[in-house]
Amino acid sequence: MSAFTHLVAQLGRLLEPVLAQSATAAAIVLFTVLVRLALYPLSRAAFRGATPLATCLPMLLQLPVFFVMYQAFSAAEVGGAANELLGQRLFEAPLGARWSGALGEGGLLGAQGLVFLGLFAAIAAVAAWSAVRGRRAAAAIGSTASASATAAPGAKAGAKAGAKPGGTRPGGTKAAGAKGGTGAGTKAGARSARSARGAAGAGRPAEMTAEQQELMRKLGGVLPLLSFGTLITAAVVPLAAGLYLLTTTAWSVAERVWLQHRKDREDRAERAASAGAAGASGAAGVVAEPRTRGGARSTL
Repeated sequence: MSAFTHLVAQLGRLLEPVLAQSATAAAIVLFTVLVRLALYPLSRAAFRGATPLATCLPMLLQLPVFFVMYQAFSAAEVGGAANELLGQRLFEAPLGARWSGALGEGGLLGAQGLVFLGLFAAIAAVAAWSAVRGRRAAAAIGSTASASATAAPGAKAGAKAGAKPGGTRPGGTKAAGAKGGTGAGTKAGARSARSARGAAGAGRPAEMTAEQQELMRKLGGVLPLLSFGTLITAAVVPLAAGLYLLTTTAWSVAERVWLQHRKDREDRAERAASAGAAGASGAAGVVAEPRTRGGARSTL
């Protein structure tokens, strides 16, 4: 813990010429950003669903950091010497103060109470943003699963339609109806299959049962509300730990927005490439079909 306090104190001294008495608070924010940057590869792997372990690691690895932050601003001594971090402030509130103590120093609207109210308001705004995005994501997963389930029977029907024979002409050549039926059915089936594969490749389920969709709908309404649990934690831990919670929660939401943006952009590029390839294949088939028919007539 002494190494941590030394690092935060040094960062605070570097920022002191610009931020004066709030330099240590800014150092805590900067330290949190450095921690999240180090965890970014794991967060990206968790977002893409690489492994179940990768989903849990970013959260688990932050627990020791939060514990050290809590201890550093709660202990009166560090390494046998007075804890210099306890004398640092964010505006009028000591970084080691708790909300209960701030209420006793001037009430809810006192100098320290207003600092905590600002912290709570910021955490509530981030939690609300996270809740809205969580519900939208759950709704998108449900609609994509329904669309994929609808597209699967279409792919099978297209494949069956393309498999029906159209008969043969005298001389052993295939009739145009066979080509048309086979080509249209196969293309329709391929398009439906590509849509289903695209949904699965994007990390979304290709098909969900009614029970699974109902479970996702319920979880989408409950899980985002857990973000507001951060408010309860911030009310009982030192102000410095509350700053850490605010910074890491805001980083998590912004990080998911960025990762989702990149994923959507990659999906659009993939769909555009697939559409271009399908268009080129269709054009080549239209050019080749008259030549085949002409060759068939010349053999009669």
